[in-house]
Amino acid sequence: MGSVDRDLAGKQWENLKGVFEGCGARVDLIDPATDCEDMVFCANQTLVGLDQNGDRLCILSQMKHSSRQREVSAFSNWFSERGYQVKELPSGTGFEGSGDAIWHPGRALLWGGSGYRTEARAYEPVSALFGVPVIRLPLRSERFYHLDTCFCALDEHTVLIHAKSLTEDGLALVHAVFSDVIECDYREATEGMACNACGIGGKHVVIQKGNPKTVSALLQRGFAVHEVETSEYLKSGGSVFCMKMYVF
Repeated sequence: MGSVDRDLAGKQWENLKGVFEGCGARVDLIDPATDCEDMVFCANQTLVGLDQNGDRLCILSQMKHSSRQREVSAFSNWFSERGYQVKELPSGTGFEGSGDAIWHPGRALLWGGSGYRTEARAYEPVSALFGVPVIRLPLRSERFYHLDTCFCALDEHTVLIHAKSLTEDGLALVHAVFSDVIECDYREATEGMACNACGIGGKHVVIQKGNPKTVSALLQRGFAVHEVETSEYLKSGGSVFCMKMYVF
């Protein structure tokens, strides 16, 4: 933790945006709201996707910390203006969007982390609204407070995880569904937030610099790896995956 170098943070954000676009992704922007310093971590305020009828759906988060709760309305308006159905979970249901609820690439399936920011009971209405199953993964350590800090689905068959942050039952489910499970060591999972990477198109992986073991494993599997610097965002506990929201 520490004070943020605003100029450097801006340069790192611009570079990340450029890398996303270089990987073939279109980047849409949302205007920042006043006094919402963590709004840049735009994976957390909503969960978006297609429901069982193919309609675009946005489920609003109910954030744990009051400093982040005020971010949600800006995202609600943004998605509503773009034709998404915007839904809320039952009042008082802890849920932090795609920080914990992660789509399985190529399947109508969600992985749902719980324990620190999201409550397990949130996934019953989430499953009902989207009309898809949710595989729940309880988190074991407050150090890995969101699923996206220890689980990164790269394509339909490949996932990057920090195994010790998951329960034995959860780990067994991961191995049952993914045919290729890459395990990240503790240093790279914590200091480098390697599992907070972002897969694009089943080919590209954008990841924080300084994770040589993970990068080597990704290269061996044929992924195009793009290392970026997010040091100013790591100070707040987030990196690449936290700084984007997949839209549909």
